[in-house]
Amino acid sequence: MMTACTISLTSCSLKSGKELPPIGKSVALFDFFYYKGNDDFYKDNPLPDENCFYNPILPGWYSDPSICTNGEDYFLVTSTFTYYPGVPIFHSKDLVNWKQIGNILNRPSQLVNMDGQDVSGGIFAPAISYNPQNKTYYMVTTNVGAGNFFVKTQNPFGEWSDPIMLPEVGGIDPSFFFDEDGKAYIVNNDDAPDNKPEYSGHRTIRIQEFDVKTDRTVGPRKILVNKGVSPEKKPIWIEGPHMYKINGKYFLMSAEGGTSTGHSEVIFRGDSPMGPFKPWEKNPILTQRDLDDKRINPVTCAGHADLIQTKEGDWWAVFLACRPINNTFENLGRETFLMPVKWSKDGFPYMTKAHETVPLILKRENVKRDSITTFGNFEKNELFDSSTLGLEWMTLRSAAAGLYSLTETPGYLTLKCSGVSSKEKKTPAFICRRIQHHKFECSTRMLFNPVGDSEKAGILLFKDETHQYFFCMKNVKGQRSVALIQIGEKDDKELTVMPVDNEMKAICLKVVSRGSTFDFYYSSDTDDWKLLCKDVDAGYLSTNMAGGFTGTTIGMYGIK
Repeated sequence: MMTACTISLTSCSLKSGKELPPIGKSVALFDFFYYKGNDDFYKDNPLPDENCFYNPILPGWYSDPSICTNGEDYFLVTSTFTYYPGVPIFHSKDLVNWKQIGNILNRPSQLVNMDGQDVSGGIFAPAISYNPQNKTYYMVTTNVGAGNFFVKTQNPFGEWSDPIMLPEVGGIDPSFFFDEDGKAYIVNNDDAPDNKPEYSGHRTIRIQEFDVKTDRTVGPRKILVNKGVSPEKKPIWIEGPHMYKINGKYFLMSAEGGTSTGHSEVIFRGDSPMGPFKPWEKNPILTQRDLDDKRINPVTCAGHADLIQTKEGDWWAVFLACRPINNTFENLGRETFLMPVKWSKDGFPYMTKAHETVPLILKRENVKRDSITTFGNFEKNELFDSSTLGLEWMTLRSAAAGLYSLTETPGYLTLKCSGVSSKEKKTPAFICRRIQHHKFECSTRMLFNPVGDSEKAGILLFKDETHQYFFCMKNVKGQRSVALIQIGEKDDKELTVMPVDNEMKAICLKVVSRGSTFDFYYSSDTDDWKLLCKDVDAGYLSTNMAGGFTGTTIGMYGIK
């Protein structure tokens, strides 16, 4: 741990040779934000050669992955729920080396009615597709507060259109299918027939034709799948559908079993996009639900997949899964994994057979791993020396306009303490990034003069509106103090508070995660890190405790 602390302290002293800038009223300045992964698996299992890579390819909360190709480039998107900007888009030339190139929903006009939705509302399961007929990329998704819509572009590295609503398409999880004959379709998860479910989780997969020229659905809507693979067993939550045409046959692939440990992926085949579709007798084609709960390095909740054929002709799948600590809990959320697709003798694709595990190390022949990757124990040091935030940074529900600035005090992020709490379903003064490792270190230096006893600023670990840890500087009856506050549904709990020098204007804050617990340190810009609180329960921020569809985020937060 001392090595990691030394690295952080180097960052903490980056601007110490310069005179500190003035600090405005109700404002906190941050001059860097450092994050470093320290997971044991990566340290204990180095990659054997340059053609190998780690799963997940996008660690941390990157759920509901969808992928497309134009024949040369690959593009991948994931869910963001009520975070802003929405739907990160990644680019790759080889499926192994990925780089985020933007966020598709990066304007307020594309993310409407987000206020009032909890963190697991908002944008569900984006699906990205490429139509070679008009050389256009489409991203279609659900905004829980507004309905289903799509955006499009001919340049995925640039801007996307404003939303085009799909009022005839109900339910969630829409996805485009562009057939070879020029026709287009939308498949989606929808209500039970006649809106009369026979049991909880009874859903359908439906299809409707789509007119590319008018950007509207046409013709009747049709149910392709009712309930799921084995209706007599009352399967739950058939969802996240994708359609493909392979070797003259149409394949309909969907998730089934809910988003927890019963999650799976199933497949159907037919002779027409309008059906009928027959399930494969050896479904599911991907799951981890039949494995020993005591296995080492478990991968759980696998499902919600999308298939892609490479320019070399082989097939791969992206999908979501979780990596719980000792099969108990995780704070990382549902992550993006990559696996090769195999084909059965009777012509069906699959990723795992019964009792097969999702591998954490894979190889793609003839593809070399870059020196900078999205996986493994990477580190990032944001110096706030640009006029815009990096692509990995997010806010809640809107762009947080007026709550922060990168130009007001050059070289610092200026965060204005807001009267909006992180417990509210609004936009607080919270600038955050995903937690991507079980074990990690995160630190920052903050300049802050709290006014009164209500103003606070520092580092917030945020799972949802009622499960948070706030590591902050505040006043306690006129005494400047550093504190750790557990934020909950009802009363917040001050776990620890420690007085500091009233003249201290710059303070370093550091969070060290040891997987199942957090340790919190502070420093006055010296080598002398002081422990504020040790062995704080990380499970409080887990999906196991809080529920929901997101992982934990961490970042800078101010409240007054």
